[in-house]
Amino acid sequence: MPTSPIVWKSGKPCLAGGPRLPSASPGFAERRAPRGELVKAGKAGVIRNCRWSCIFCLVLLVGCGYQMVGKETHVPPGLSSIAIPTFKNQTFEPGIEILFTQAFLNEFIQDRRVKVVTRKEADSILEGVVRQFAISSVAYDNSGFVAQYQILVWADFALKDRTGKVLWVEKDVRETGWFRAPPVGVTSGNTGTSGITNEAAKQATIQKTAGFMAERIRNRFFYDF
Repeated sequence: MPTSPIVWKSGKPCLAGGPRLPSASPGFAERRAPRGELVKAGKAGVIRNCRWSCIFCLVLLVGCGYQMVGKETHVPPGLSSIAIPTFKNQTFEPGIEILFTQAFLNEFIQDRRVKVVTRKEADSILEGVVRQFAISSVAYDNSGFVAQYQILVWADFALKDRTGKVLWVEKDVRETGWFRAPPVGVTSGNTGTSGITNEAAKQATIQKTAGFMAERIRNRFFYDF
């Protein structure tokens, strides 16, 4: 009895009883994805796995009692308000204590974790002394004229509670600032003649320096109590 040929998609006959070819589902060749798509699919799988791993780790941390430490968790115990009276000025720079006091008030007001109130209402009082101020030339132009100035400020701080008990003290806190001198030949209403320190630039630099120091002391208040 003659055997009937079995024809595959390749068009090559295979006699019954001959070697069996591996079966293939219809359209198998057409469904194979290009290599680029396979790579993209692999990357997407890795990203999904990483995402689920991160979520799993967060769940474990929360389950073990850990929590994300936020801004509101670092308020010193028993202190909900602060008073910042005008700092003392022991330097020869007039008005520097006003700039520093204002910078510290702004820093704590913007922070909002404790209320800034008067001395009578406050749980804590931050006292400051601007102890030393120095200004010097640090850079010169090709003609030998001063091109840049440096200022140095030293201050002491003490935090007290409402009874006057000292909670902590920070001494010899130093901050540095720089500003450019006005160009030679340019006069200013603040300087009068060229080559003299621009008073407006100096005051702006002192104010910025006070802001940097205020940020340091604010961090000391909340994070290193």
